[in-house]
Amino acid sequence: MADFTHGFWSIYIIVLTVLGIAGCALLLYTQSKVKITKQRDAQGNVTETTGHSWDEGLTELNNPMPRWWMWLFYITIVFGVAYLVLYPGLGNFAGTLGWKSTGEYQEELKKANAEYGPLFAKYATQDLKAVAADPQARAIGERLFLTYCSQCHGSDARGNKGYPNLTDRDWLYGGEPDVIKTTILNGRNGVMPPMGAAVGSEKDIEAVAHYVLSLSDSTHDPIKSVFGKTKFAACAACHGAEGKGNPALGAPNLTDKVWLYGGSVDTIMDGVRKGRSNQMPAFKDFLGEEKVHLLSAYVWGLSNEKGATAQK
Repeated sequence: MADFTHGFWSIYIIVLTVLGIAGCALLLYTQSKVKITKQRDAQGNVTETTGHSWDEGLTELNNPMPRWWMWLFYITIVFGVAYLVLYPGLGNFAGTLGWKSTGEYQEELKKANAEYGPLFAKYATQDLKAVAADPQARAIGERLFLTYCSQCHGSDARGNKGYPNLTDRDWLYGGEPDVIKTTILNGRNGVMPPMGAAVGSEKDIEAVAHYVLSLSDSTHDPIKSVFGKTKFAACAACHGAEGKGNPALGAPNLTDKVWLYGGSVDTIMDGVRKGRSNQMPAFKDFLGEEKVHLLSAYVWGLSNEKGATAQK
């Protein structure tokens, strides 16, 4: 109920829940008190009916559910009432036991930290490259990655549009182990400002896009790229005069063929025109430094398998 800040919603849930349970109890009670009409047929046999008949003689016979089945419904109602008294379920009422899902989570977390904490602490004192070379540490790092990182970067860590591929050696901020750890700990805010006004007209933006493609020897219009070179000066402050990027700013290298959002003319023009904004969340408070240490070693090893093996 934390999302329902107005007191009305708590009352609303309580009323609906209580009425639902009371309605079920009332239905069972009234149906168990139905009066049965007895009739005698032509052969003299006595039959019980509900008293309803249609089409001049079509009579509804009384075929009640077994009593044990009826009592089973009563038991479920009693169970529901007891549960709502003991546990949260009636709006903001916390239950007499004071149980909370967050409290249970914290208790499980304490048990896990007591069991696995010494293992994390052991690896936290080791160099990241040495951790990456340890098979057990890699297995733990992989599970951490699949749990917390695969949603964006994919289970194979090859990324997707807007999410970097972690298996190559192309890094926006640098691929050294300590840099990767800093990224995971503190997160990153990657922002490219809209440059359409600074570059000029749509033709100028298109020319710049062709010039950018020429830097990596990708398919481009050579004439348009010549005109785009002078307009690229507006982009050189971040990407450098030669377009090789700046890891300190997270500005990508435009001379390779690695594209975070795609390498078509239209995609590049859209990026120049509107800019880009991307954020990687910080995991320092959520995972803690020891787990991030293992995770960082695993991520570094994805693109440095030979380097990790050499540490053995």
